[in-house]
Amino acid sequence: MISAAEYARRRRELMRMAGEDAVLILAAAPERMRNADAPWPYRQDSDFHYLTGFGEPEAVLALLPGRAHGETVLFCRERDAERERWDGERMGTDRAARELRLDDAFPIDDIDDILPGMIEGRARVYCHFGQEPDFDARLLGWIRRLRTARGGGVVPKDLVALGHLLHDLRLFKSRDELALMRRAGEVAGAAHIAAMALARPGVAEYEIEGEILRSIRSQGAVPAFPPTVAGGANACIMHYQANRATLKDGDLLLIDAGAEVECYASDITRTFPVGGRFTAAQRALYEIVHEAQLAAIDAVRPGRSFGAAHDAAVRVIAEGLCAVGILKGGADRAIADGSYKAYFPSKTGHWLGLDVHDVGDYRIDGEPRVLEEGMVVTVEPGIYVPPNDKTVDERWRGIGIRIEDDVAVTKGAPDVLTAMVPKSPEALER
Repeated sequence: MISAAEYARRRRELMRMAGEDAVLILAAAPERMRNADAPWPYRQDSDFHYLTGFGEPEAVLALLPGRAHGETVLFCRERDAERERWDGERMGTDRAARELRLDDAFPIDDIDDILPGMIEGRARVYCHFGQEPDFDARLLGWIRRLRTARGGGVVPKDLVALGHLLHDLRLFKSRDELALMRRAGEVAGAAHIAAMALARPGVAEYEIEGEILRSIRSQGAVPAFPPTVAGGANACIMHYQANRATLKDGDLLLIDAGAEVECYASDITRTFPVGGRFTAAQRALYEIVHEAQLAAIDAVRPGRSFGAAHDAAVRVIAEGLCAVGILKGGADRAIADGSYKAYFPSKTGHWLGLDVHDVGDYRIDGEPRVLEEGMVVTVEPGIYVPPNDKTVDERWRGIGIRIEDDVAVTKGAPDVLTAMVPKSPEALER
């Protein structure tokens, strides 16, 4: 788990970056209703969690660099025996200040009376303006009140996007963060293996989905996203979600599923034969994707660009598609004219962390970002041959294959956090 000391360190670093003439204000995620009076399961805003570890709604964090009476202030719900009887225990202000290592905590109901005075005298407000309209309106109201009040105090003139500072911090994972992500990988890996054991002809995609969710929840985690369970040609739909078809002998089954442990995510994809054996065509394409993924993982090293893994995967896939006759004219031509994209339309990976598609710039000054120790990426090349593609031999049509692992950048060789899930064709058939 992440210690209170680490959350405090993050807040100090963020305030140092912002400067003493700034105030940083961040709201917790609101509760969201699924329908009528039934809410979705609550999940804290990732940035709010990153800075506090506080898991309740109706809260606001104010960071006030250099403030003599305390730089870190939380507004949150007070203890309320009647409400807690219905909704569960609340931390309350006293416990929040003590356990979260904050300088002070006030009731959220008093925020309109207290926070505007803390904003006064600051030149800039760092916030996530545009993310939650209701909170935006409230923040603008506080600033408007300061501007119209008599007294001539300094009122912030600029609203600055908080993400420019905060998201760069989140890109680099600490030892404890990596431990949680490794655990999230283990949980999701066990779910994938359980799904492989259940998959056979006649089983419905939603039965596999149910086994994945059962396995993840039985390990004390939650799914990081709705699983994709795509049999046969459904695997050619990049974000297939229906999960309603019945598996058939001779089909491949593509499963994209991840777990979330203390808000940190894993993201794993495996593709394997429902009947236990690849056909010759399936195996030929699978081996291309497998080789491409290994080459891409090898490129996840400090000093290499973020795009190096994608370039490595594209080269292997283009050469492989030309070798089996799906593409014509050679790999160099396929890469130059982009014809490989008809079968590999996606990128090879994304940042991973508190969000499945985590925050952080992929390009700096127009150039691909250079990888550094502590970053975590997914590596997920694939080949997807549309079932109605009349330009290729019928044996290739409707084959969709993706292999995805989570990879941490280290000082040396890439650290595959999800290596426990089989992926070689021989291992999958076993």
